Amino acid sequence: MRTSQSHIPRENPPSRSRLEDLRMPVQAKLAAAWTSFMFLYIYVDYLALYKPGVVDDILAGIVYEFDIGPTFVAISLTLMAIPILMILVSTTLPARLSRTINLVVAALYIPVSIVNAAGESWTYFYFYGLSIGLEVLLLVFILRSAWTWPRRTASPATLAASLDSEPLRTPRQA
Repeated sequence: MRTSQSHIPRENPPSRSRLEDLRMPVQAKLAAAWTSFMFLYIYVDYLALYKPGVVDDILAGIVYEFDIGPTFVAISLTLMAIPILMILVSTTLPARLSRTINLVVAALYIPVSIVNAAGESWTYFYFYGLSIGLEVLLLVFILRSAWTWPRRTASPATLAASLDSEPLRTPRQA
């Protein structure tokens, strides 16, 4: 005789069982943070187009106080390309090099993010305050993650194995 599945008590009902919490590699954290940073960076620029007069200024060849030309476009591309490439850098370079580059770039981008609000009217203070605040929080997260990158420690067994694999050295005769 079969009993229905609904009458069999569960050992660990879903509401009481603990969720699995695996340790995420630092590289994945950094790539996720740079990806989030890029989404904010792009959407802040996109949403800024909705401010009155911005599109007209762009059509007239001006962005904020700068004339749109080859230099402006190249600088803008560079400012966008660096965080985009940091996603790749964070996941592909060796740990020591990735850590150093993440620390340097994130530290340099904090002032870049803050300067982006220079010259803006107080009318959009909340918009720029929130967006820059979120960007800076992500950059601080990147700095913290890179700074506290776990170090590999050698266990006594690993040390013993490495000692066994070293060639025997004989003293040189005089």
